[in-house]
Order: sequence, then C-alpha cells, then structure tokens
Amino acid sequence: MPVEIARARPDDVAEFFRVTAREALKTFYEFSVIWHEQIHDFAARDGDTIVGAATIRIAASLAHVERIVVLPECRRNGIGRALLRQAGDVANYYNCHKMTTMVPHGGTAQRFFEACEYKVEAVLAQHTFKLDMAVLRQFLL
Repeated sequence: MPVEIARARPDDVAEFFRVTAREALKTFYEFSVIWHEQIHDFAARDGDTIVGAATIRIAASLAHVERIVVLPECRRNGIGRALLRQAGDVANYYNCHKMTTMVPHGGTAQRFFEACEYKVEAVLAQHTFKLDMAVLRQFLL
C-alpha cells in the first residue's frame, strides 16, 4: 500500500499523538514512561505593573526555562535572579533534578545564567538562526 506524506494541521494529528504517545515514549526511552508536562509562569510586579516574567516547562524530572524577561529599565536589580529562584523552588517541589535553558553562546543571556550558577552543558553549533547556542544547566535538590 503506498503511503502519502503531506503537511498536516496540529488538530489533524493531535489524536494520533495522544493515542500513541505512551508506547512511543516506552520505545524511545526503553522503559515505561508516564509523561506529564506542566507549564509554570512567574511575574515580578511593581505595584500593578509587571516588570519581569519567566516561564518554565517541567517534564521528565527536568525544568526548562523557556523564557525570562525583565524590562530594560529594571534590569540589574535582582529581579531576574529572583524569578529564577522562584522557578527553582517550584522545580524542586516537583522533584526536578535540574533546570536547563538554551541561549546564544557567549552572549549577555549566557553571562546572566552563569552569574546565577548555571553551567554550560553543551554548545550546539549553528543551531538557531545559524547561531551557536549554549545549553546551560543548574543541578537542584
């Protein structure tokens, strides 16, 4: 039987992935996996104004910093560090063994995370927008 490969909308494949996920993960990891993914958002407020925010994704005992943003005029006041600390507390609560993030290698974001005690775990050559990207981690617990 010939199989046709074509582009699909997310709604077209969502049910397929939902039904096949457990067996696919078991095959991929070579042990039974119960995959539960969570997203947690954090906000730094000055009165009613959000001056910084962060998002982490938790899955498979890992927390990944998806994004962290502090308004330029509020930077260098500990807001980013405080957001990461709060995210780390939540990650610890969910028994994550490490937090990770990916940023442009050698840039300001990498220096910020290193100042927050993250270590370079890998550098991916020409990964995003053809830039080298640093994968950084901080062990928890």
